[in-house]
Amino acid sequence: MHYNTAKANVAEQKDQRKTLRCNMTPAEAILWRALKGRSAGGLKFRRQQGIGPFILDFFCPERLLCVELDGSSHDRRYRYDEQRTAYLRKQGIRVVRFRNEQVYTCLDGVVAEIVRKALETASIHPASAFGHPAP
Repeated sequence: MHYNTAKANVAEQKDQRKTLRCNMTPAEAILWRALKGRSAGGLKFRRQQGIGPFILDFFCPERLLCVELDGSSHDRRYRYDEQRTAYLRKQGIRVVRFRNEQVYTCLDGVVAEIVRKALETASIHPASAFGHPAP
C-alpha cells in the first residue's frame, strides 16, 4: 500500500475538517450513523479524513477505502472529483461513490455495498496504513 500519514490530516485543514464534521449534510449524517462504531462489517470508518490536499467524506484506513456522497451540486464538481480520485488511487486508496438519494432510499444496500467493496482487498494493519510498522 502506498498511503502514509505524512499526507493525512494536515494541520492546515484542521478547522475545515471540524467545520465539515459539525455541518454534515443529512445524507452524510444518516450514513455516519450506519458506519460509526464498527457497525458496518466490523470496519472502522473516519469522517472528514484529510488525505493530502483533499478531505474525504468517509475513510476506512484498514482497507484503504474512501466513501464519497454526491449531492445535487455534483455535476459541477465532476472535474474536481476526477482529480481527487486520481490522486487517491496513486496513494493506493480506492474510491466508491453514492448519490445522496441512494442513502435516503436504500441505506441497507449502500452499507452492504460499502462492506463488500472494503472486503474485496486484504486487510492491512491499521498502524502500517499510517506509516508505522505493524507489531
